[in-house]
Amino acid sequence: MNAEAKIFDVAIIGAGINGAGIARDAALRGLDVVILDKNDMCSGTSAVSSRLIHGGLRYLEYGEIPLVFESLRERRCLRKIAAHLVQPLRISIPIFSGARRGPLLIRLGMIAYDILSFGKRLPGHDMLDRDEIRREEPGLRDDGLIGAARYYDAQVTFAERLVLENLLAARSAGASIRTYCTVRQIKTDQGRVSALVYTDASGCTHEVATRSIVNAAGPWVDEVLKAAPHRVKRFVGGTKGSHIVVARFEGSPTDTFYVEAAADGRPVFIIPWNDQLLIGTTDIRYDDSLDQIRASREEVDYLLTETNRVFPRAGLTVDDIHFAYAGVRPLPYRDKGPESAITRRHIIKTNRNIASGLVSIIGGKLTTYRNLAEQTVDRLAKILHRKLPGSRTAGTLLPGAWGVDRARERLVASGLLSDAGVHRLLSIYGGRAAGIVDLACDDDVSRQTLNNDSVHLAAEVLFVIREEFAVTLADIVFRRTMIGFDADQGRPLFDAVAAVAAEELSWTEDHKQAELQDLFNYADSLKVS
Repeated sequence: MNAEAKIFDVAIIGAGINGAGIARDAALRGLDVVILDKNDMCSGTSAVSSRLIHGGLRYLEYGEIPLVFESLRERRCLRKIAAHLVQPLRISIPIFSGARRGPLLIRLGMIAYDILSFGKRLPGHDMLDRDEIRREEPGLRDDGLIGAARYYDAQVTFAERLVLENLLAARSAGASIRTYCTVRQIKTDQGRVSALVYTDASGCTHEVATRSIVNAAGPWVDEVLKAAPHRVKRFVGGTKGSHIVVARFEGSPTDTFYVEAAADGRPVFIIPWNDQLLIGTTDIRYDDSLDQIRASREEVDYLLTETNRVFPRAGLTVDDIHFAYAGVRPLPYRDKGPESAITRRHIIKTNRNIASGLVSIIGGKLTTYRNLAEQTVDRLAKILHRKLPGSRTAGTLLPGAWGVDRARERLVASGLLSDAGVHRLLSIYGGRAAGIVDLACDDDVSRQTLNNDSVHLAAEVLFVIREEFAVTLADIVFRRTMIGFDADQGRPLFDAVAAVAAEELSWTEDHKQAELQDLFNYADSLKVS
């Protein structure tokens, strides 16, 4: 076993949005931080959301006013610190006769939402009559249509990049980022956490000493706690959510649509996303394997049926689905009651009954991760008996939010990219995109585009390996360059990406072919059978 001499102030387990946010906040406040994940960063729940940065309009129905207020405040914050990733999104709610939520209830919800989001930079709501919404959305079902409400929230097209930029900020502040490291044991000394034992991708065992541990493993929180010396009750009882991605169809919406499902009254989103439509989500109690989560045919049919009902000209079938994804929300365990009523508020659980210095994160939302992180680090300060400076994350831009205009000028001046290529790089990397073109201009080989389309530079592959700790082809394609979420999953580029990565990482031919097979297997796992 390899044991490090350094003692970390905090070891964080889980490099999803919560773990990454906590690592950033803790490192910026001067703590020595190490963060570990058994897979790549953002390879769990954070990657399978509806990709919305929203205030939680429907939480008003359950009286969770503080959660809505917090969400709206954090939406405003993310629009500032990650403006290159988080964009305004207009949402329409169609109102049909006989629906559970009528015009008055929806109007009251809109007014409350506007009041709670005071200080926002986004417009307030509008109420449209039947003719007005039909003029703007002619593909919308006409039968029983009364009108619509329209309001603004926000969207993060690639949540993976939001997680990554928090990790990059944490690393810049001194944090150690360790992916493909599986925690095997939580060690204690006289009732206090003392170390983590983990195995890396090569199977080697390591031990890191730490004064505190944050278990931010999402739906795997209870699994992680099995590595501790004492058994505990169940904390997480997640619900499964699935999404499908299809091409735009005749009469497809220009706005995002938030519709009440006829089958069960659940809200379903139909979202213009990445030049396609993202449709979801379901909400089903889930107790099966957390490592092999797939959208079921029943869930797929549910989403297709509801979309076809609201947009009759769509005529969607399973054959129209580009890919689907599913995940488990790490909600507090409840054995009774409707899934939708389980709180979406986060819980910062101090596990004193296991060991002093151990904290577990239960629940949480993509929108509110930054505030959760701030609260967690405040809790760590008390645990560590340290007087820490206040959190700076609300006012400190994420790495890609700096220098976007200068990066645009640099990309255009290089002459290497089409307008579409410039837009794509800026939307993914923000101001950091200038580094990709700089790399391309410094290396004749990396000046090449991956498929002669002036959109995808070979230098991008080098950049994410050198600067963004990508290790595998799936890391590169699905969680860095984001080409894996194109309509064709980026498959025409797989061989070219593999060739650049193999040369950069000195892979043998056998290693390259194994990586390609793993990449195809991962892409296939997102297809609907």
